[in-house]
Amino acid sequence: MASFKQSYLRNVFIFASIILLVSVILVLGISSNTHHHSLQTYGFQIVNEFPHDPDAFTQGLVYAGNDTFFESTGLYGSSSVRRVAVKTGKVELLHKMADSYFGEGLTLLGERLFQVTWLTKIGFTYDRNNLQKLDQFTHEMEDGWGLATDGKILYGSDGTSTLYEIDPQTLKVTRKHVIKFNGLNVRYLNELEYIEGEIWANVWQTDCIVRISPDNGNILGWILLPSLREGLIAAGYNAIDVLNGISWDSHKNRIFVTGKLWPKLYEIKLHPAKKHYSNEDIEKLCLP
Repeated sequence: MASFKQSYLRNVFIFASIILLVSVILVLGISSNTHHHSLQTYGFQIVNEFPHDPDAFTQGLVYAGNDTFFESTGLYGSSSVRRVAVKTGKVELLHKMADSYFGEGLTLLGERLFQVTWLTKIGFTYDRNNLQKLDQFTHEMEDGWGLATDGKILYGSDGTSTLYEIDPQTLKVTRKHVIKFNGLNVRYLNELEYIEGEIWANVWQTDCIVRISPDNGNILGWILLPSLREGLIAAGYNAIDVLNGISWDSHKNRIFVTGKLWPKLYEIKLHPAKKHYSNEDIEKLCLP
């Protein structure tokens, strides 16, 4: 009887130990995966530098093919939509907006450019060939900051932590996600670009681009670009404003970035960050 009881207790102890070990492994695995996912950060190397209009308060940047891009610029009295040559920075075509509008995000869907404006719910569409204004629309976001498209729907930002999906025909919001990192809202989502199944968003007042899954709003990674602005300031360009402007050449897999009042447009290539960044580091750098 004693032998049976000892055997039973030993089996219970072994079983409990196995359960505890499996639980610990699962918890550590989940913790490890979550930690790794939240800390996926990227540095970069500069592939090319190109001239950029230092008076352009860049709000939207879209690659247009043939080494040109479309750009939306802001500031009252200076807002515009323009077509610019990548290599020279020369403005090839320009539509000046009414002084009462402050231009914001821009994207290209088919033959139409869509643009939103700051502090209003008004936007405009333009003919990509001559920048002639085609139509005026209203949208359902709180404000107009950024726009992007996957070729079917529009994605929008309004300076909050919300990423919107918008029907390009009705301009109605069809879905939205609140973007969070480490339990905190990622506020000030600004200029947007759709790149290979991801939404990349400038975070205003930072040198960070956040990579977002449009399917569920999860953060896929962070791109840290502080050395671009620091390099310009070190070179004497003290009048520059924040990083803003992401453009993607899908045919040649080229990434372009610039900023408000920046004298240069950069073609960059990403690589995993060489330095380890904790969640707290990312919060300080990228969550104003």
